[in-house]
Amino acid sequence: MKIAILSDTHGLLRPEVAEHLKTVDAILHGGDINKQSIVEELQQYAPLYIVRGNNDKEWAEDIPHDLTVTLGGVTFFMVHNKKEVLKDLSGVDVVVFGHSHKYVQQEQDGILWLNPGSCGPRRFHQEITMMLAEVADGRITVDKITIPHETK
Repeated sequence: MKIAILSDTHGLLRPEVAEHLKTVDAILHGGDINKQSIVEELQQYAPLYIVRGNNDKEWAEDIPHDLTVTLGGVTFFMVHNKKEVLKDLSGVDVVVFGHSHKYVQQEQDGILWLNPGSCGPRRFHQEITMMLAEVADGRITVDKITIPHETK
């Protein structure tokens, strides 16, 4: 199973990101979507699992603050801000978060922590990134995808 992991699109779904979405079986979005139209566009590509970010206001009231989902035998816990991760992560294999716009892929105490960075508007002179993951038989491999951008 191929999964796209995104966060912090902030109202922009780049064509380069959409190209990657054409090849996936599921999409995880770590929040700060900013527009219902982005949710609807993402849903056209694959089943979508999303959490609400701090910039997702009234329109996003029905989007959960956090979410636990199992795909391909791997259990993901999703929340926008890493500071709001549950203390008890029993049964969780991967934590997906966003908020900082900084790419993170690290294992800690047997749990893989993933922040795909931001693939929306470029901010803070940071890279524009997302993740593509392969999940099968309870195992996950993750690739960092850097989206090219113009520097002006």
